[in-house]
Amino acid sequence: MYTLETLHNKTKLLLAPLEGTETVTVLILVKVGSRYESAKLNGISHFVEHLLFKGTKKRPTSLDITKELDGVGASFNAFTAKDHTGYYIKVNHEHLELALDVVSDMLHNSLFAKEEMERERGVIIEEINMYEDNPLLMVDNVFEEAVFAGSSLARVISGSKENIRKISHAEIVNYFKANYAADNVIVAVGGKFNQPKTKKLASQYFNQPASGFKKSSFKKFSSLQKSPRINLKTKATEQVHLALGFPAYKITNPKNYPLLLLAIILGGNMSSRLFLEIREKLGLAYYIKTDLSPYQDTGALAVYAGLDKSKINLAIKTILKELEKAVNKDVTAEELKRSKEYIKGKLILGLEDSAARIQWLAAQQLLKNKIETIDQQLKKVEKVTAGQVRQTAQEIIKNQKINLGIIGPYQDKKKFLKILKNH
Repeated sequence: MYTLETLHNKTKLLLAPLEGTETVTVLILVKVGSRYESAKLNGISHFVEHLLFKGTKKRPTSLDITKELDGVGASFNAFTAKDHTGYYIKVNHEHLELALDVVSDMLHNSLFAKEEMERERGVIIEEINMYEDNPLLMVDNVFEEAVFAGSSLARVISGSKENIRKISHAEIVNYFKANYAADNVIVAVGGKFNQPKTKKLASQYFNQPASGFKKSSFKKFSSLQKSPRINLKTKATEQVHLALGFPAYKITNPKNYPLLLLAIILGGNMSSRLFLEIREKLGLAYYIKTDLSPYQDTGALAVYAGLDKSKINLAIKTILKELEKAVNKDVTAEELKRSKEYIKGKLILGLEDSAARIQWLAAQQLLKNKIETIDQQLKKVEKVTAGQVRQTAQEIIKNQKINLGIIGPYQDKKKFLKILKNH
């Protein structure tokens, strides 16, 4: 299914051939993101990601990069997360070497031209404005500001507009040199390719020496929360957006398997408990879902909803009631079976594509330092019992303090705090 080796400069090379496709995806993952940043430099990881598309020694402008990739019909982009940054190019397998050439050129030879950096400040600020104008996109940040308060995990990936205006050229260059060192990078190739040839090409294109700069690090999160916490963002909206949840397990904790099943049973699909109760029965929400956010040292379980603002109190109380049911009573055998089949179907369908498959594998290696195959993960899911699901509900929902993030036309959070405390 895959091979993993370490190049001479300590860069990891992950190769995952996939039959039945004519495409190949080259993915670069770098183990740095917003949680590695100081408060002063919050947003710099995302800033660097933007600048890698702005020209290299070989391709001096962004147009030179995009024109070459557009010329072969490539799909390409990048993303910044709280704990890693990624760049990918997906092409017809005949153009694999071009993809390796372009992404390695961006990684090793980006110019970081001062004039491009100044222009990009405005682009990023407009991106921040776009997110701030869309509560659906922002509510996750509002929730994590509460649940991870006091930690770098609480900060938004984009940083503040003030930071983006102040970050200097020297800070950008030094941050890049430190954190994009060879031993902090995974090069991953998935899809249709010749393995011996690809190994040779990867060794050729990704042979940069290790950096002498000290890599950024983060302080592990430890929850000191002693009472319910609310983060309220006042905004004149017709629909209220909320996220309600708890600190949860780190990414390598095996209890994430029963917790995932619990999340699906509660709000993972259109036949879940919360969807049926909140949307179908009571008509309180357009969307409602439950999701997990696992990190290297902690995680979060959250319920997300877009609600009728006149009925928010009833909605919160109903969500809390459903969470209490999961704590006090085992899920049914039918619910457990359906949630397991749901995971199996989603995992298999989601990994049919070369890009999705290689990102799934590479992220495991980067963040867990090990890779579990689909079969290995599904076997662990299959072994989960109703008692284990209830145990995780008790550990997370009953024993952890609740957090609530809200975006809506409210000035005072006292009424929401009262609901939570009476829970």
